[in-house]
Amino acid sequence: MKIAVAGGTGVAGRYVVEALRARGHEPVVLSRAKGVDLLDGTGLEAALAGAEGVVDVANVTTMRKSVAVDFFDRAGRNLVAAAERAGVRHLVTLSIVGVDRVRNPYYAGKLRQEEIARGGAVPWTILRATQFHEFAGQVLSGVPGPIAAVPKAPVQPIAVREVGEALADLVAGQPQGMAGELAGPRVESLVDMARALIAAGGARRRPVLPMYFPGGMSSGGLLPTGPGARGTQTFADWLGQQKVTTPA
Repeated sequence: MKIAVAGGTGVAGRYVVEALRARGHEPVVLSRAKGVDLLDGTGLEAALAGAEGVVDVANVTTMRKSVAVDFFDRAGRNLVAAAERAGVRHLVTLSIVGVDRVRNPYYAGKLRQEEIARGGAVPWTILRATQFHEFAGQVLSGVPGPIAAVPKAPVQPIAVREVGEALADLVAGQPQGMAGELAGPRVESLVDMARALIAAGGARRRPVLPMYFPGGMSSGGLLPTGPGARGTQTFADWLGQQKVTTPA
């Protein structure tokens, strides 16, 4: 099958492309480097010609609600409209477990992305996955200063490679609507993850200050609540495989 991957050069997208190739499919990366711009629709029609499926893992890095909503609204509308014109039979969109429970500016954009996928004419599947193992590092990198304030939050992190493989399997199958939630093998403390990452040299060495975060995150809003597949790689296993280069 010819399957287009929106965001195919990103953190998750690279693994989707890799998994599709391993399964004998023909992935087509939708990116500006390939002449495709999701925000204005440039190049989408040509790139989607003959595609049977689309995996949407396009992303924007922001904590501003207006930026997130604008990106996912424009990119989503253009992608769904072009996929419909191309006769795509299945659109698979990656979302986040807890996106409808945790108040977060970025999540508002992901909810808009889900809404567009559900409202389009292309048969769809939405996969909500838990945070990746990289989440602790992302949190630490966003906290300046000599002390890292990290949310007191239980999370159930999953290997991004396993998410990519799940997306590749889904797009080759029949549309499911809302798929079962995908999560890692066990619940972890985000604070403990941050401390372990620092101890391993994977982030700048400094004290971690556990903080209560309102909005549902600290009360377990990022944990799965329904049935679904579970990954196999733990955070400790993932951390042990990383090539640490950050000086202590």
